[in-house]
Amino acid sequence: MCSSDLEDVIMRTDVEFQSGGERCAAWLYLPESTHPAPIIVMAHGLGAVRSMRLDAFAERYCAEGYACLVFDYRYFGDSSGEPRQLLSIKHQLEDWANAVKFVQKDKRVDNSKVIIWGSSFSGGHVLKTAANVPGVAGVMSQCPFTNGLASTLALHPVSSLKVTALATLDLLTSPVKKIPVMVNLSGHPGDAALMTAPDAMSGYNAIKPDNQTIIGHVAARFGFAITTYFPGRSMGAITCPTLLIACLKDSVAPVGPTLKYAKKLRQGTVLEFDTGHFDIYVGEWFEKTVQTQIDWLAKEFPLKRA
Repeated sequence: MCSSDLEDVIMRTDVEFQSGGERCAAWLYLPESTHPAPIIVMAHGLGAVRSMRLDAFAERYCAEGYACLVFDYRYFGDSSGEPRQLLSIKHQLEDWANAVKFVQKDKRVDNSKVIIWGSSFSGGHVLKTAANVPGVAGVMSQCPFTNGLASTLALHPVSSLKVTALATLDLLTSPVKKIPVMVNLSGHPGDAALMTAPDAMSGYNAIKPDNQTIIGHVAARFGFAITTYFPGRSMGAITCPTLLIACLKDSVAPVGPTLKYAKKLRQGTVLEFDTGHFDIYVGEWFEKTVQTQIDWLAKEFPLKRA
């Protein structure tokens, strides 16, 4: 479907919701429909913001008749919160819970059918959220981060040492510095960055919008937090339909632990794509991914027709 066709069936408005005393900025996509539509709640992965290709996914879902709420975490993008670029797992999970509560109160959508969508780091967040937040009806998780230790070990050894040094400096100076010590999100092997696989830099750059300056770093203290986060362990507690797309050539979020955890899904559809972590955001793998998700939505959450 071309962009002009999408514009005919999509209405996108700017909305916001409160989380932890801060304002989370969001886009609300509403399809042309005589019935309130199921709604997909979406947010991005590691240090990323909604304009980094999440609009491309949301437009396609909305064109099929599904509503979408696409938000930025506090401290990132268009949302409020200081210090900027503070990546807190606890706070991001709170943002997810508050995003779900926000759409559950919106009469313009079918809030009995709230589907949460995550990719990469947020692919892990949605697993954790589905296991703990009431009212989640379905989950879509693609190339998910599921095991902090495995992802840490996937980092280049020299990069790991450099990130540890920056994380230590950030924690030591945080009581006296307003602006955190930062670490880059992506880099080449051996760089001080959180993702240093051979395809990390090119993959990250490929999802940046041309018309927007994207901040490519986060507070370095996150380098310690990532090692103790295991959202894949929540899969056994998820009771709703779940679509999990695992990338077999994933160099950032190793697929082995993900497939092991996925065996515990009670209503899981697990698909293995023979591609890399960043490939599913653009090109032919994006097309395959989004069509797979649309087909799953049609099966699990069919739309009411006039």
